Amino acid sequence: MEYTEVKFKINPTEPFSEIISCELAEIGFESFEENEEGITAFIPSVSFGKDKIDDICVQYAESCELSYECKAIAEENWNKVWEESYHPILIDDFCFVYAPFHEPNPQAEYNILIEPKMSFGTAHHATTANMISFLKTEHLENKTVLDMGSGTGVLAILAALRGATKVDAIDIDEWAYENAKENIERNHQEAKVHAELGEASLLQGRTYDVVIANINRNILLNDMPVYAQCLPPKGVLLLSGFYESDIPVIRQKAEALGFSYNTHREKDSWVAIRFTKIN
Repeated sequence: MEYTEVKFKINPTEPFSEIISCELAEIGFESFEENEEGITAFIPSVSFGKDKIDDICVQYAESCELSYECKAIAEENWNKVWEESYHPILIDDFCFVYAPFHEPNPQAEYNILIEPKMSFGTAHHATTANMISFLKTEHLENKTVLDMGSGTGVLAILAALRGATKVDAIDIDEWAYENAKENIERNHQEAKVHAELGEASLLQGRTYDVVIANINRNILLNDMPVYAQCLPPKGVLLLSGFYESDIPVIRQKAEALGFSYNTHREKDSWVAIRFTKIN
């Protein structure tokens, strides 16, 4: 898959780098790098449209100075791009996510090796970090788990390391699917974690103890009835990929489907929520 790199100059950078990143995520951008001048953002070229970016520029014209330049990056060049910009990350002194050109962290409870290709889920984004934080306290021993929108597979791998007996990692993007398979092998979790290419229609007739879905608000709202069918009473649903302002609509939908709200985590205005199936 070819990606488009867009470099944004933002003045002032604070707080607008974060605000613009949130706006870009809503229109399909998958990864962001902050720098002194602003941010560099990446999006699949098939999803790239200058008109949407121009709309954002107009929207914030009175609040900040915003300009951008873009270029296409072929698939074979991604490793070089990421090796130059990717940094390991430690979440809650619990899970260390690193690349092959880094050393593992002996102080972390779990070390997960991720080849830093352009699949969402390197733990740098707040949505993935929130989910990892949830998995730190979730009891997964002898549980079956679904990781929907699995990206790199980092959450599926962590679930297996935390004791889950079977984990299905599903993503609609072929690049993410291939990357997840590679990362599952790198972390020696092939016996527990199965990567699949597809969407919620694959879940017909399946059951899980825990469903993890880190996607976006609209897809979650559309697919939550399917997740509800997959979970038994007391089953756990972990959702992420939306903003704090989206909590009411997500919660309303979940409660209508027989879930009870437990708690949520917030980072950089992004939210993850834990629900439990009532019936």
